Amino acid sequence: MLIPKRVKRRMQHSTGHIRGRAHKGNTIAYGEYALVSESNGRIKSNQIEAARIAMTRFIKRGGKVWTSIFPHTPITKHPAEARMGSGKGNVEYWVAIVKAGRVLFEMSGVAEDIAREAMRLASHKLPVKCKFMEKEAEKVEGGEN
Repeated sequence: MLIPKRVKRRMQHSTGHIRGRAHKGNTIAYGEYALVSESNGRIKSNQIEAARIAMTRFIKRGGKVWTSIFPHTPITKHPAEARMGSGKGNVEYWVAIVKAGRVLFEMSGVAEDIAREAMRLASHKLPVKCKFMEKEAEKVEGGEN
């Protein structure tokens, strides 16, 4: 599972409402196809890993897969039946904060129908709505010869 190697401060304030669309990470940078978030939310590190495994198993280790999100945010929790007070709870898991329009995974080196099905399987593992996206081919401007 993905977790940060080192953090400056172990605990953070909670994120509150996640609103708006992604300004960063909303274009396909490496691959030909991408899985893009359509809603806002938190994705746990084990959900990211489950989606990655589902994709790589379907494409039978052909092609290349890039993960564009990383779980930087710690989520804390008190143990069950603990009394009130006594500070903040321990870190339970790590999440990636995702906004609508954010590219989650990228893929290249496989046919479009295989990539589409692999991304569909991966999207079922994630708690946000997702859509499949292709990289726009660069249009060559110029007259006919």
